[in-house]
Amino acid sequence: MNTIDVTSPFDGRVLDTIEFNTKEYIDIALDLAQGAYRNRDRWIPTHERIEILEKTVDIMSSRIEELTQIALNEGGKPYIDSKVEVQRAINGVKLAIEQMGAFGGKEIPMGHTASSTNRMAYTMKEPIGVVVAISAFNHPLNLAVHQIVPAIAVGSPVIIKPSENTPMSALNFVNILYEAGLPTEWVQVIVCDIPEAEYLATHPNVDYLTFIGSANVGWYLHSKVSRGTRVGLEHGGVAPVIVEDDASLDELIPALAKGGFYHAGQVCVSVQRVFIHESIFDEVSQKLVSVAKALKIGDPADPTTEVGPLISHAEVDRVDSWVKEAIESGALLLCGGERVGESCYEATILSNPPSDAKVSTMEVFAPVVCLYSYANIDEAIDRANSLEFSFQASVFTSNIDKALYAVKRLNGTAVMVNDHTAFRVDWMPFGGAKSSGLGLGGIAYSMEEMSQEKLMVIKSSAI
Repeated sequence: MNTIDVTSPFDGRVLDTIEFNTKEYIDIALDLAQGAYRNRDRWIPTHERIEILEKTVDIMSSRIEELTQIALNEGGKPYIDSKVEVQRAINGVKLAIEQMGAFGGKEIPMGHTASSTNRMAYTMKEPIGVVVAISAFNHPLNLAVHQIVPAIAVGSPVIIKPSENTPMSALNFVNILYEAGLPTEWVQVIVCDIPEAEYLATHPNVDYLTFIGSANVGWYLHSKVSRGTRVGLEHGGVAPVIVEDDASLDELIPALAKGGFYHAGQVCVSVQRVFIHESIFDEVSQKLVSVAKALKIGDPADPTTEVGPLISHAEVDRVDSWVKEAIESGALLLCGGERVGESCYEATILSNPPSDAKVSTMEVFAPVVCLYSYANIDEAIDRANSLEFSFQASVFTSNIDKALYAVKRLNGTAVMVNDHTAFRVDWMPFGGAKSSGLGLGGIAYSMEEMSQEKLMVIKSSAI
């Protein structure tokens, strides 16, 4: 039997030993899920699914500390932020329950032409079929909720493959669903290596693939899925921020620090590229450096820690090499730029790195923020839009006309005004375009993605 040790990214201690699943096991899981979907007489009625999810909320609410410790230990997100993640996850289940009450079809008007007289037409929502979810490490519980619960809400059986770095939260959450009364064939967990994950994602029995992770892997799987499989992809954004000369620094500085260094920058919409008007560049830089230097870095279990470890030592190595490359190419290191132990990296700020440096063109996914000066807003927008990514962006200004000008012209599926790029609530649409992804997340939007409409047309002379 192949197994994997799940270790703490902070100190390397073994947290659990988990079985690695084979292709044969994956075949069994897919057959079980497909059998549940095909037997329409055994679909779980909506009211029963609501009861299961309501009980899930009750169980999770009674175990907040336990869920926090699991997510914290395997993912390395600081205690206070891991606790927020658990509370968000609970709210995500509640949002699905609320959305189920309004989730349905619509009337399609008839009688507008002679050929459509004596007819009535309605659409109804049906589950799309078997959902396969491939998840990422950075929010191990909340991502599992966002990929599993919408499928349950619409009645689609779901199989989740969590990150091999952080499988414990997903496994625990699925056990909670079983405890709440969900039959095992409606939600299953696969923990496997890369070849098995590709086999799972591209299997012909998969009706919808939801993938959260790197763009290279996501687009590769998109090119390999079976004919007819619908796909949702969530990748990174190399998020741009524009700071105009009339921005409120009292709002700006804490927002940039939060958006750039939260979870050690391991967030797909983390603040990365900050374009600052040249007239306030030095002042903003100095103030942001002061905040960054004061952040407490280290053990995520310490309630006062603000920046925890990166997910692996290899990631620390990669980030350090990117920062050094930028400095050697002309960037000015304002603060940070060094390891903290083996697993953490200092909150780092670089001034005007070259436009072709890795930190300027690729997602850093680390506590590294790059500052660039500009002369006018059109220049800033052009530079912000210069990459192939399009996810969340932001602009800071006290002038509503400037804000609307930037919102209209920035490439982004969401643009925040006077807030950082990592802002999110779980009922809003969330997803990238271009290289940043495909489709929309957010509980209600994922429910749409994981369902399909069926049209019924009734012909009667009585109509």
